[in-house]
This record gives sequence, structure tokens and C-alpha cells, in this order.
Amino acid sequence: MSSLRNAIPRKAHKERAQLHLRRKFGLLEKHKDYVIRARAYHQKEQTLLKLKEKAALRNPDEFYFKMIKTKTVGGVHKPESQANKYTNEELMLMKTQDMGYILQKLQTEKKLNGMLHSLDNQLSSKHVYYADNREEAREVRKRVSEQGNPSAFKDFPKVQVNVEAKEENKWFNQLGLMGSLLLLRG
Repeated sequence: MSSLRNAIPRKAHKERAQLHLRRKFGLLEKHKDYVIRARAYHQKEQTLLKLKEKAALRNPDEFYFKMIKTKTVGGVHKPESQANKYTNEELMLMKTQDMGYILQKLQTEKKLNGMLHSLDNQLSSKHVYYADNREEAREVRKRVSEQGNPSAFKDFPKVQVNVEAKEENKWFNQLGLMGSLLLLRG
């Protein structure tokens, strides 16, 4: 029976609007608006009481180093500038670490771009040949091309290196990463 009682639509009771004569005073404050305003007022009152209590119980002899490192300008605390926080050696170390991170991200980005390009071609097999120097890379290239698959080198760059690649190799040589990797498709 209770389910049938709930199925009947009931009249929605609306709150009164502001009277026409009192419209100049603005919207009539409803009960829910009053509750929100009252709670906010009492919450602010409580925080002020807690702050006053903390100030009353404060130890006048307490000391923090931040008391020395900050200044009050117009009643507002201003911290000391952090301009010379690091030494030159620390700054150089951070810069080299940043460069290493950027090079690592560049390398992964190039690898991902290469993978995306290979997805477009949809070549099924890949052969990876490792070489320690350019002469050995030339020999591997010649040997593979003699086997009768010259199309494997169609997208592969020539042995000549551009300036950007030389700069990257310089960084990798400094980092101790020697050797080169040849990626051939066949």
C-alpha cells in the first residue's frame, strides 16, 4: 500500500516571494539562505576565538629562524629573496642534468616518431644490426645489399652525418655511450 501512496503526485510547496511593496529591499531571504549565512558567521566567530586564545597562550620567549629571515612591510610578512640560494657548481650540475633529461626525451620522441612512421608502411619484419664504428656499419650495409634486398636501405639515411647528429654524438660520447645502432628493414 505504501508504494501506491508514494506514486500519487503531491503539491510542491513554494516559499513566498518578496511583497510588491517591499521589492525595493531586494530578494526575500529564504530559510536555507539564512542557515548558510548563520553557519558561515559562527564558523568565522569560532576561528577568531581560537586565534585569540592562541595569542593569549603564546610563549614570548619562543624563537624561529624564519623570524630573522622575514621582514614585515606594512604589516605583511615578506620572505628574504632566494636569488643566491645555489652555488655556481650546483647551478652547473642542475643545468647538465637538465640537458641530459632533454636529450633523453628527444631520443624517445625520435624513437616514437620512427615507430609511427613504420606503422604507416606496415612492414612485417625488422632486422637490427649493431656496429661499433662507421667502417663496420659500411661493411654490414654492403653485405646486406649484396644479399639482394636493396630496398631495405630506402628509408635509411646515408653515412654522412649532419651537424645536429654530430652535436648529439658529442654529448653521448661525453656520457660514455659509444657505438651506433643500425635499424634495417627487410
